[in-house]
Amino acid sequence: MPTGSLILLGIGIYVVLMLGIGFYASRGAHSLTDFIVAGRNIPLWICSASIFATWFGTGIMMGAATSGYDRDMLLMVGEPFGSALALFLSGLFFARLYRRSRRLTWIEFFEARFGGFAGVFGAIADMAASIIWLGGILFTFGVLLEALTGLPMAVGVFGGLTVIVIYTMAGGMWAVALTDFVQTLILVFGLLILLYVVLDDVGGWSAITAQLPEHSMRLIPLVNTPGNWIDWIHVWMTLGVAAIASTPVIQRALSAKSEAVAQNSFYIATVLYLGIGVIPIALGLVASVTMPNLEDPNAVLTVLAVEHLHPILVVVFVGAILSSIMSTSDSVLLGVASVVSTNLLPLVRKHPDADLRLRVARLTIPVAGLLATYVAFSASRVVEVLIDAAAPLLAGIIVPFILCFWWEKANRSGALAGIAGGLTGWSIAGALDSAVPPDMIGFLVSLVSMVTVTLLTQKVDPPRPLTDCDGNTVALRQRLGTRLRDA
Repeated sequence: MPTGSLILLGIGIYVVLMLGIGFYASRGAHSLTDFIVAGRNIPLWICSASIFATWFGTGIMMGAATSGYDRDMLLMVGEPFGSALALFLSGLFFARLYRRSRRLTWIEFFEARFGGFAGVFGAIADMAASIIWLGGILFTFGVLLEALTGLPMAVGVFGGLTVIVIYTMAGGMWAVALTDFVQTLILVFGLLILLYVVLDDVGGWSAITAQLPEHSMRLIPLVNTPGNWIDWIHVWMTLGVAAIASTPVIQRALSAKSEAVAQNSFYIATVLYLGIGVIPIALGLVASVTMPNLEDPNAVLTVLAVEHLHPILVVVFVGAILSSIMSTSDSVLLGVASVVSTNLLPLVRKHPDADLRLRVARLTIPVAGLLATYVAFSASRVVEVLIDAAAPLLAGIIVPFILCFWWEKANRSGALAGIAGGLTGWSIAGALDSAVPPDMIGFLVSLVSMVTVTLLTQKVDPPRPLTDCDGNTVALRQRLGTRLRDA
């Protein structure tokens, strides 16, 4: 059988497996809580794998390989190191409070402390970031299928989207978590196989490093200029800090069986992310030496697979790439559906009942997917799409988000000033084509605005406490993720 036909057969089997898991999980998705946070009952092993699989999407699988091939130091810093930092910080500073609150989305924290208007801003920024992120993922799916089978990119984009939409609509968080676990196993196995075979074929890693230009793996700026250091800091802030406010990952903590499971899952996922995340970069560097004139660097991993693997192993590796794509896509779609059904629907329909919220959550999934296709057909490089996706979060949301949990004086006036100031600063800096990244300017404006206005309005706008889903004040003791077990 030709390799292309074998790949299509493998994709077909993979799709049937994912759909089967999705429909199996749908038996437990009877309520909105079941659908969005799996009844808050996900154990450590599934939660850890799901966080890893969600974060280990196309940015690291394909984008990091492209960064290695182009020897783009900034993008190599972002993936895997910046994204791993976001996972670690989430486990250390936020996971216990997430789970303790028993909320459905992080927007509810904004609404509880800062009011509904801040919640709307947070919801809009979150959905914009998620849809851009999903567009980058679908772009990768199209590039993959076109490179391996010759089918048009549109077939990959719409075909992949259809499968993901079906099983996510059917089973919600349980479907996403269970497919994430299977996808993690396939992903790790496929990457390790490709790395082993490629290095064996080229004579080992030492043979490659001897041919790489000096400083190819340097992770700090080579030329010591303010502009280079600003760009370096920007990558860390975008993927390592702003990404903390990412609904798909936060939902794993909200779905965990306990506070300890939520916290420890982030730590395990961080270690996995760093350990496995360097493999695509290494493969990209190998390809930059052995095949320096690729027409499309975005397809570097698929070209390596076709050149070095037996056709059966190519199918396995394609499964690994599909796993990285689907494990993130389903989480992003579910995150958008959660925000719409939980935080935006009440603005249109006062006190919607549980059945309506569940229907809206399911129907939001295909709509969000279709919006993301526009981004997919506009994308050129995956990691750059991820950075663009995080821009509104860095500019206007991350400062109020962090202070919502960690500054008891934070109030509604300060948060609104931080959001408005950050987004305004970002927009103006972008219009003026600022040398400093516009979202970094927005971040600084947001920080100064929120702190200043908060301190000036303590008496006229007293701060509200952080509350749980029942309206009770959340206990702030032992909120750092420094204990491996619950008290």
